[in-house]
Amino acid sequence: MRRRLLANPALSSPASDAQPEVTGLVTRFDAVRAELKVPEAFGDGVLAEARAAVPSSEGRVDLTDLPFVTLDPAGSTDLDQAMVLSRRGDGFHVDYAIADVPAWLAPSGAVAAEAMRRGQTVYAPDRRTGLHPPVLSEDRASLLPDGDRPALVWRFDLAGDGSVTTFDVVRATVRSRAQLDYASVQAALDGSGPAELAELGGLLREIGSARQALEVARGGASLPLPEQEVLTDDAAPLGFVLRLRPPRPVEDWNAQLSLMTGIAAAELMLKGRVGVLRTLPPADRGALGAVRRLAKRVGVEWPDDEPYGAMLRRLDVGVPQHLALLHAAGSLFRGSAYVPFDGVVPTAPMHAAVAAPYAHVTAPLRRLVDRFGLEAAYCVARGLDVPDWVRAGLPLLPEAMSTSERLAGEVDRRCVDVVEAALLEGRVGESFPAVVVEADKDGDGGRVQLVEPPVVARCTGPLVAGTVVAARLTEADPDTATTRFAV
Repeated sequence: MRRRLLANPALSSPASDAQPEVTGLVTRFDAVRAELKVPEAFGDGVLAEARAAVPSSEGRVDLTDLPFVTLDPAGSTDLDQAMVLSRRGDGFHVDYAIADVPAWLAPSGAVAAEAMRRGQTVYAPDRRTGLHPPVLSEDRASLLPDGDRPALVWRFDLAGDGSVTTFDVVRATVRSRAQLDYASVQAALDGSGPAELAELGGLLREIGSARQALEVARGGASLPLPEQEVLTDDAAPLGFVLRLRPPRPVEDWNAQLSLMTGIAAAELMLKGRVGVLRTLPPADRGALGAVRRLAKRVGVEWPDDEPYGAMLRRLDVGVPQHLALLHAAGSLFRGSAYVPFDGVVPTAPMHAAVAAPYAHVTAPLRRLVDRFGLEAAYCVARGLDVPDWVRAGLPLLPEAMSTSERLAGEVDRRCVDVVEAALLEGRVGESFPAVVVEADKDGDGGRVQLVEPPVVARCTGPLVAGTVVAARLTEADPDTATTRFAV
């Protein structure tokens, strides 16, 4: 398993005077989208309805005096979340605003129907194919710092150790003051950025680190694999570059706010006996045993009483043996599902990696299920009847989400494979230093990760996970998105 982040997805196809290599790659990306039947442009009826949409202002709390800011990858325009962090006594207060997408969509309208068909935004290196028309997802409904926006604001009081003491969710009007990005806030924390960013980052670090400690204590886990990024670069020969980097600490701390909100939403849904959970079964005993055997083989100490989540947090992706163990640990995070319910709560409500019941509610601009979860949780919190459109849509969500997840994952994989092959085209016969991240059971093949460029591909020959080998390139074909090596 590897995490892939296809960056700069908002870019349009290159102009006619773009360098041929860029045009060639985009043509191949287009071919991937066409073969996989990625939805094309929105129809006129959907666009017209989106342009005419007006959110209701009834019952909204005015929170425009609070200094909300967003924190996302640089250049993002579909901004789902904004935050205000502060100290309160010995603890903290967090206001976490989520774009109020339900307020913009007519439940039986064309935009809602198209979103049900699409399921989620699909990302590729050159552009994204949105869940909603851009006039909503990248403009009027997005929490951009250019005016008032409707939002569902989660209001948390936290103790000093990060635990939630009270929370509520209200419909509100908010106004973002700044659009921040991860790199800038991390740089400020590291001493090379504005003081005001360092102050915000310092609070986020305190809260996020405390939440991480609570996650470990309750048995939660995350997989800190480095991200494989495809970035546009006009100076690069292909117009795109491939790089591998570990997640920035600020990204993990920010993710804890989303996780905290998802846990709170699940609590409300279970209380109201209506909603949709994101579940994950406990790690399979066989998979857990295999990872434990690999840990022993590559020299990673793992006491019998230490949860696998705590062990994974100790690993260093810069150590070949640890990198192989992280790739193998992907098998511990399989079997996730969306579980809708109405009247009878699920018998297995837990998300094993979160170590708590959990729901997706923080990305409604990009993911269909979040709109339904948000509305259900809000209604339970306010003592309101959950709308008929939510109840009617719940049974449809598992299929819509699983279908769209498969599509998004396949587009992601194949587009990165195209870039990998294009980077190595013409270098067949050369050898590259590589880490064996996965070895087949018979030991005669597996997957390797090159040091530079950071390509991950199949390799034949005797392989041992966690070792460094010289991998000879035997095939690199961008047209078939194929890259292969041999020891």
